[in-house]
Amino acid sequence: MVDYFARKLDDKRRLTIPAELRSEFASGVVITRGFKNYLHMYPKSVWDEQVEPELQGSILDETIADMNVQFRKGKTENTIDAKQGRVTIEQHLLDYAGIERDVEATRVGRYWRLIAT
Repeated sequence: MVDYFARKLDDKRRLTIPAELRSEFASGVVITRGFKNYLHMYPKSVWDEQVEPELQGSILDETIADMNVQFRKGKTENTIDAKQGRVTIEQHLLDYAGIERDVEATRVGRYWRLIAT
């Protein structure tokens, strides 16, 4: 199992997903801000099955509200380019994480943490 990869974004802000991981993202890709200055990259199925339910707590729970703001602000949903296995990362997310061109991706359970290198 691949738990880490490093890549350079292309000129169109696309990250190439290693071939052996592409099936993991067959349902799509969700990219959000992380807890700190990095990004989270989720398979869409993981987002729908695990993250969304956690964000549905009490309407009066401030912790849940803060988590919703953190994970939904700037959230993007995309698909992987079938030919090259690439996903585009929006500029505002790259700016948030301080990512210019070089990216390291590390598996964190069922999602990936993207950081600048």
